[in-house]
Amino acid sequence: MKILITGAAGLLGVELTRQLLADGHIVDAIDNFYTSTSNNILEFEDNDDYTFIEWDIIKPLPNMFWNQLEWDQIYNLACPASPVHYQRDQEYTLDTNIKGVSNMLDAAKAADAILIQASTSETYGDPLEHPQRESYWGNVNALGPRACYDEGKRVAETMCMLSSARTRIARIFNTYGPSMALDDGRAVSNFIGQAISGRDITIHGNGSQTRSFCYVSDTVLGLICLANSNVSTPVNIGNPDEVTLLELVNEIIEISNSSSNIIYEPRVEDDPARRCPDIQKAITTLGWQPHVSRAEGLKLSIAGFQARLATN
Repeated sequence: MKILITGAAGLLGVELTRQLLADGHIVDAIDNFYTSTSNNILEFEDNDDYTFIEWDIIKPLPNMFWNQLEWDQIYNLACPASPVHYQRDQEYTLDTNIKGVSNMLDAAKAADAILIQASTSETYGDPLEHPQRESYWGNVNALGPRACYDEGKRVAETMCMLSSARTRIARIFNTYGPSMALDDGRAVSNFIGQAISGRDITIHGNGSQTRSFCYVSDTVLGLICLANSNVSTPVNIGNPDEVTLLELVNEIIEISNSSSNIIYEPRVEDDPARRCPDIQKAITTLGWQPHVSRAEGLKLSIAGFQARLATN
């Protein structure tokens, strides 16, 4: 198949490219390097089945792509996903989720391709249901500091459901991996970066809030399974192995043999108290579930961070 990936230089985009090329597909890739760098895609530059163009999806696709609308699938992964990045320019984040998704829906219809829209567990907000099923409507503060991302993704889902294009919607729960940006700003990358450099590890709140972390290769395989399914309603893609942030920090300290101390700062506004996916829908309709344990995934991620920091 010929496949278009937006956000192709990010954590998910790079791993997705690897898996698709390994399976013999042809990949066209787009990224504007808003939260990534061109170094992330150097491994693909000599691959004849890979074409990259620097572009922002809030603009219509460039002519070089419109002149060859032969895609079978379009994975729309383009959007800053960390509060540090998506709050930097909140209007831009909204534009990416509205104008950008509109442009990708137009491309999918023109190419008669399936659009796989990367949504998020943030559509559930600070959930009152636990674990979160796809039928849960969520508890989102539409006026809060995270709204540009949370509500932007919710609108993107609505646009997909209303469109005449063939769409698939993945509600992705906290993905992590060795190639996360060093300045990503989310829990795993922050904790690992602080631990391996011996700095104090900062927890916002008392550390009792929970998350469920899914290793990047598992998440990407879930996206591929969804893309090749007939499921047109949202599907949770995540790992239901729930952990408190304090437990996560202690695991990272132990694996990295860190001497860092833990310090506590005020909890961030609208920070969810609990977050864990119900993945029964993914298991029964996609035949997918994660296989990489958190211990294994953290070891790989810590080793990746250490290797990159050693060269900086």
